[in-house]
Amino acid sequence: MCQMRVVLEKEGGQEMILDNASLLEVTGDGVSVSALFEPPRVVPHAMVARIDFMSGTVTLATRKDR
Repeated sequence: MCQMRVVLEKEGGQEMILDNASLLEVTGDGVSVSALFEPPRVVPHAMVARIDFMSGTVTLATRKDR
């Protein structure tokens, strides 16, 4: 099973959103991420900035239109 780390770019740094994410969905409200046996967490006004498959990291950024 391949699980990813999800981080949010913030003011020159990164904030850990979820380690071992098993599901990521882009919604009208932002990005929803969840891990096995845990409820989803919504990151409002976020978009996927990049996915690094080698490091297993999804980087989110805040949408500029908000």
